[in-house]
Amino acid sequence: MRLERFYPKERIASAYEIPYEKFRKYGYRGIIFDIDNTLVPHGAPADGRAAALFKRLHGLGFATCLLSNNKEPRVKSFAEQVKSPYLYKGGKPSPAGYRRAMERMGLGPGETLFVGDQLFTDIYGANRAGLYSILVNPIHPREEIQIVLKRFLEKPVLAAYERSRKVKRAESKRS
Repeated sequence: MRLERFYPKERIASAYEIPYEKFRKYGYRGIIFDIDNTLVPHGAPADGRAAALFKRLHGLGFATCLLSNNKEPRVKSFAEQVKSPYLYKGGKPSPAGYRRAMERMGLGPGETLFVGDQLFTDIYGANRAGLYSILVNPIHPREEIQIVLKRFLEKPVLAAYERSRKVKRAESKRS
């Protein structure tokens, strides 16, 4: 199995540290976000930081859409708080949910970013849909058991990803 299919295009510590202005200059016009442990701790409502981020993104001209595998009450409530369209029970890692989110924003893969905290659902699905995928660290260590198990399986994939990044950096220094 090729591990590269699970590799994000970039890994940034937090959704709140991404240089969105840079991506806007590169032609990106939309951002699809996971919610739980990407923007807030699992199950938490939108906080002031999340609301401020979406206000900033909308001010920069970005369209946004939330894509979650969670149920509608959870996703709808968060979406209303940050004033963003949403899709619940998104079926990640199937690319179909990502495509529906892009349709909702009126955008295609070459102009859409995806931000999430899990390799096997968020990033793998975004890569399958042809999006520029950004992996962020989970906000909080408390997670449901099935996610804890996935995190255990993610560790060797993340280690391989980090090794591949070191090799690429070394090669670019030589050229």
